[in-house]
Amino acid sequence: MEGIDILSLDKSRLEEYITSIGHKAFRAKQIFSWLHEKKVRSFDEMSNISKELRETLSKQCYIDYPKIIKTMTSQIDGTKKYLFEMNDGSLVESVFMIYHHGNSVCISSQVGCRMGCTFCASTIGGLKRNLSASQMLTQIYAIEQDTQKKISNVVVMGTGEPLENMDNLLKFISIICDEDGFNLSQRSITVSTCGLADKIRELAKSKLQITLALSLHAPDQKLREQIMPIARKYSLDEVMDACRYYFDKTGRRITFEYSLIKGVNDSLQCAKKLIALVRGFNCHINLIPVNPVRETGYLRPDKSGANKFLETLKKNNINATLRREMGTDIDGACGQLRKRHIEEEI
Repeated sequence: MEGIDILSLDKSRLEEYITSIGHKAFRAKQIFSWLHEKKVRSFDEMSNISKELRETLSKQCYIDYPKIIKTMTSQIDGTKKYLFEMNDGSLVESVFMIYHHGNSVCISSQVGCRMGCTFCASTIGGLKRNLSASQMLTQIYAIEQDTQKKISNVVVMGTGEPLENMDNLLKFISIICDEDGFNLSQRSITVSTCGLADKIRELAKSKLQITLALSLHAPDQKLREQIMPIARKYSLDEVMDACRYYFDKTGRRITFEYSLIKGVNDSLQCAKKLIALVRGFNCHINLIPVNPVRETGYLRPDKSGANKFLETLKKNNINATLRREMGTDIDGACGQLRKRHIEEEI
């Protein structure tokens, strides 16, 4: 779309723009509130803004929300999956999840993904492009408007590698945490990465209070390379050192995501290697029975096997939990709904 993507402007950038077109700086705060607190989709709805300014904004800027193409609601736990179409026809997925501590949304940061993790449907078809800050924000805003439920936690763990889209990720965090807008606490945001060690260090220097979640999925270098091609560029030692650096800079405990794949990384030997890897680390291990993806052939372990892996960690004083399986009846794994829709359209 032509014009200024006004939803991607943080408050200071918006103020610069508003003053540059001859209006008082305080108008920026009002407009910012309309966009990110009240979440209007038209400049005409900004009732305390002059008609002249609204007309200027309409000519020079745009407010762009994605179109909801498809939704699927789990009959098991109420998880709701969204397939969104962006203004260029790109498709992305988001997931709404209900927890006892509040409502969470998992959003995408890219259209497609080039990381190549073998258990993930998001990477099938490769990377198309980065999402803008506004396209990350409006996934959340659109879901909140559709469900009529307040979102209290955001996970940037959908399609894409967030740290490959660092500039837009940082803009997104700045905007959604602004007290004059959505006003989400940084501590309510989790950003996942498959292990770009240099980018983890770069993010650490921002000293944000977000949670960093490393997609670990293997307890040693050899197995990690088999599951995650990115491990051939960034060794496990490099990634773990970067995570320690992140903790030193931010004081924020690291989360290690570990997808349990039957017959691949769920053995007692793997559990023991994982214990040795993280011992002494201020961390939490989130065990995730893998969502079955038809193209990979991977299966989740049975409940007894997953619980045995968990108990092995706990007996060795490792802070770990087994994530509740959500959305398994609605193609809950990242990328599945998007891929299936594209296949149906061909």
